Amino acid sequence: MPVQTTYAVTGMTCGHCAAAVTGELSRVAGVRDVHVDPATGVLTVTSDAPLALDEVRAAVDQAGYELSDG
Repeated sequence: MPVQTTYAVTGMTCGHCAAAVTGELSRVAGVRDVHVDPATGVLTVTSDAPLALDEVRAAVDQAGYELSDG
């Protein structure tokens, strides 16, 4: 059964931001779908199993953004 997890991301402001984050997260093993709302900074990832937070953080960092701790 797929797992859906929501994260807060800082620094996203536009569609390009969303595309960059989506592209990086799509490369993480087990990720089925990524939905990014740059207006709210909300990132929703659907995966085959729970993802390690450090993998998600690394992908978001690679895209040039940062997971919010709050």
